[in-house]
Amino acid sequence: MPENRANWSQPVSPKSEVGGPAAGVFSLWDADFKLINWSERLKERLGLTGDAPVILCEVYPKLVDPDFAASIQLVLDTGEPQTIRLSNVTSERGHLLLFRANAGLAIVEIDGADVDERTKAGEQERALLIHQATHDVLTGLANRRQFGDKLGRILPVSENASVALMQVDLDDFKPVNDTLGHGAGDTVLKLAAERIRRTLGKDETAYRLAGDEFAVIQVAQEQPSEAERLAELLVSEFRKPFTVDGITVFVGASIGVAIAPRDGNESEQLMKAADVALYAAKKEGRRRARTFDSSMLQVLEQREVLRRSLRVALQHGEFFIEYQPLVDRSLAVTGFEALLRWRHPILGVVPPVAFIPMAEADGLMSEIGQWVLEEACREAKGWPAHYTVAVNVSPAEFLTPGLTDRVSQTLDIVGLPSDRLELEITETVLLERTTNNLDTLNTLNVLGIQIALDDFGTEYSSLSYLKNFPFDTIKIDKYFINDLPDDPKSQTIVRFVISMAHGLDMRVTAEGVETAEQAAWLQAEGCDRLQGYFLSPPLGAGMIDGFIQRSLRSGLVDNNRAET
Repeated sequence: MPENRANWSQPVSPKSEVGGPAAGVFSLWDADFKLINWSERLKERLGLTGDAPVILCEVYPKLVDPDFAASIQLVLDTGEPQTIRLSNVTSERGHLLLFRANAGLAIVEIDGADVDERTKAGEQERALLIHQATHDVLTGLANRRQFGDKLGRILPVSENASVALMQVDLDDFKPVNDTLGHGAGDTVLKLAAERIRRTLGKDETAYRLAGDEFAVIQVAQEQPSEAERLAELLVSEFRKPFTVDGITVFVGASIGVAIAPRDGNESEQLMKAADVALYAAKKEGRRRARTFDSSMLQVLEQREVLRRSLRVALQHGEFFIEYQPLVDRSLAVTGFEALLRWRHPILGVVPPVAFIPMAEADGLMSEIGQWVLEEACREAKGWPAHYTVAVNVSPAEFLTPGLTDRVSQTLDIVGLPSDRLELEITETVLLERTTNNLDTLNTLNVLGIQIALDDFGTEYSSLSYLKNFPFDTIKIDKYFINDLPDDPKSQTIVRFVISMAHGLDMRVTAEGVETAEQAAWLQAEGCDRLQGYFLSPPLGAGMIDGFIQRSLRSGLVDNNRAET
């Protein structure tokens, strides 16, 4: 693995030097005692060029002596500044003021005659202000300001030079904050920064831009191969787990790579290209690196066109609902799940996975969700009285204030009994605002509405959810149903979920039942409800009455006659 190199930043401006015989000799060192910032006076004395890393013992050899090393360790351990007398620094009376700066060490040379509390405080304050202005407080990496300055200095580059910009975004970081707390999140960010730092080599610099967003600037001749090599190294580093307070968490990294001058030779152009490549990496499944090409930009532009169309889709009547049957263990129909669809006037039917995240991000799901709820309840009003209707509630919609009031009012307006409505939520909802979530679910429960936990086992499953939240049903995701009845591991997991749910007085619905063998295995194991294409595909509203009549006559689903 390449040796970790210091993050070289611009030296402190001579204008910020302070008076005194030794004043203005100032340096900052990272946790490995490599130089990361320096004053102009120190630069002149050492002849610093930034071409090679400088380590502490090269500048102050005597600091390796046991007594001085112990003073340094005391500063790092306690955070208390120390002043030590060190001959032959600036004079026989030369002193060094040592204090902790983030994870590293700051050193100010002071003439012994000037060592007093005011000098210490002034020098420490000045050094801290300089460091805070150029570095991220949490991770110690260079900050967005330095990032912008560096891009501005090196761009544009000539045709014979190459600079790579990598936008690094952490995957699955938010659940760490939500489930373990912000302290754990901060720990992961510091560990992530260290992983990035130690992976870098010469002419490679890391920055923390904001939140869980990082960047790397690489200067290398062989591009894009060198950038792609480094990006893959970083992705591999983030495949390893993090340990926080004894808990193992997995936080991956998605990376977008852009090369100057090929993908842009100005800061804004290069950053946009790297952002587009990062979006492609996320869209393709995350935990991977992608290098910018023009086709990515076309995809992004198409997505923006889709987003603009989505804003008026409800007003133009482009949404519709399909209904997929839910059957019990005897294969008798018990109700339907309402599935939202969008018929775009030009693109045709757009799959939910393509537009629901957009609607959530743009704040449209509350209005769309209300339309789905009301339409589905009106449709269900005409079904047999024992049939239920299941409606999905997105995380964005669930977290919008007033959900329980809207649901209650809709049932009153439509005239549908509350026990015939089942609301499906995913585990993602439960990761935020736990107290409010519990209040919302308890209120829905009191109203008599059934609540199902959807896609169980695919996100951040916690048994505490099942203990603390009032669920009526657990829906096993189709991922675990696909390999039934041949995969012993899937069998064990499904048996466990069924047994656990029944022990907690909850029902179990299996999603994605595609074959007769899967259905038979689930029936034998006591699964309460089944749903999937083996039983019936989703049906348009106009097909529901005929389907219900056939199922009532036969008493169960007729797979051979289920229309598409």
